[in-house]
Amino acid sequence: MNSIGRYFSNFFKALKSLLIGMKTTLKIFFRKKTTECYPENRKKDLYISPLYRGRLEMIHTADNHHHCVACGICQMNCPNGSIHVESEMVTDAEGKKTKVLKAYTYDLGRCMFCELCVRTCPHHAIQFTNQFENAVFTRSKLILTLNHPGSSLQPKAAAPKPAAAPATSAAAVPAAPTVSATAASAAPTVSASTPKAAEATPAAAPASASASPATAKAPESEATLPLNSESTNK
Repeated sequence: MNSIGRYFSNFFKALKSLLIGMKTTLKIFFRKKTTECYPENRKKDLYISPLYRGRLEMIHTADNHHHCVACGICQMNCPNGSIHVESEMVTDAEGKKTKVLKAYTYDLGRCMFCELCVRTCPHHAIQFTNQFENAVFTRSKLILTLNHPGSSLQPKAAAPKPAAAPATSAAAVPAAPTVSATAASAAPTVSASTPKAAEATPAAAPASASASPATAKAPESEATLPLNSESTNK
């Protein structure tokens, strides 16, 4: 009895999974067709997603400059060893030694398209393109040099110089600071002379006081003069 119940239980479970699969099949059957007629439409309306990782490339400007400083971070983060960065030391015009890129080798046959090299590049010098036609007959053709012949590092932009202050004529300079400076320099002289004058005033008072007895004695001298004259006549 248990075996019969187990049989029907498994039967209905299998039927349920079959109906789910048929539902998905019928849904896709009536969907709009998305089949690409490749390679007939490869030059017409073939659509490749921009996020597709087809081949690694180094970004170059119109002047054949790149942003790779040969730091080797992409090479260290590559899990398959698909990247080899070769650099050399160069002395510039100022006598400073700088490490520059000599050859950036990329093995497309060993690449697993994880994009770790692109994400860890500090200068955004490399990127993946959606080019997918990479089939060749010999593996040696899959080893690519990504830096273009004669390319060099993008020179740094010169820092903008600060704007010069506008020149002002002597006539345009206000005279107020000069006047205030003169007044400020003259103020201590006035204040310094005031105490001296105050000190000189008490000093002059005794002089006048001492002079008053002299004037008081003057009548006595005048009074004695006639006496002396009378004695002379006698």
